[in-house]
Amino acid sequence: MEDFRYVRPSRLLSRTPRPDRGSIATPSPTPSIIRMDPDCAICAAPANSACECESKSLELAIKHAEQRIMQSVYDDIRGWVRAHAQDYILEHFRQLTDRRKAAHAAHLDRITKNAYYNYQSAPHANEMMAAQATLKRGIDQDWQASVQRYPEVLEYYYSLVELTLPGDKEPGVKNPPMSAFTGTRKASRRPLSLQGPPVGFNPDLALPPPPHRMSTPPHQMMVRRPISPPPNMDRRTPGPLGQQPPPARTNRLSYRTGQAGPPPGQYYPPY
Repeated sequence: MEDFRYVRPSRLLSRTPRPDRGSIATPSPTPSIIRMDPDCAICAAPANSACECESKSLELAIKHAEQRIMQSVYDDIRGWVRAHAQDYILEHFRQLTDRRKAAHAAHLDRITKNAYYNYQSAPHANEMMAAQATLKRGIDQDWQASVQRYPEVLEYYYSLVELTLPGDKEPGVKNPPMSAFTGTRKASRRPLSLQGPPVGFNPDLALPPPPHRMSTPPHQMMVRRPISPPPNMDRRTPGPLGQQPPPARTNRLSYRTGQAGPPPGQYYPPY
């Protein structure tokens, strides 16, 4: 008879570990993300329709706000540039005519001496009339040459205007007062500072080059008001009738009004 013997299993045999009940992770429900974009504030169209009502309304609101707030700034700059450009043109014309009048006086003295030396009498009337006509043509040419310089003169004075915006970290920019949006406080702007030509500037010479552009970036620029009215209360070229500025106001810089027009035909009396 065959002998059966009990064999004890070895401990080195691998056994499948029994899972720990506490380590089993129970699946948690994944939260669903719901995106709720608002409908159009103008036409109430769904957000996925991508209508242009809000963008167009924003552009229109920007134009209206710019017209209400910035129009007075544009008027100040335009008036300041116009006044100084006219002063420059008139001074340039005066210097040209002074030289021409001096040459005319020397010419009259020369023909008078020549007449008395040769004919022992005053110059002939035709010579005097010809000299006066030459002076008149020269004055007209000087005035025409002066007026034709307006484009470059206007560009030069416009280049002197400095614009500065407040920084993005200023309290008025980061936390504007609520009264600014409720209408209880009227929107104000910083004073406008407009520069004039340098001291000792000779209008007879070529216009000096525009100043170097400032290092302030464009997003930190703001318009400032003129610190003093322009000098020289002489004759000015009047503006178009349909664009005459309003009467002078007490709280703003007022420029000269009631200026006369260009020089008449007989601007200088005969010698």
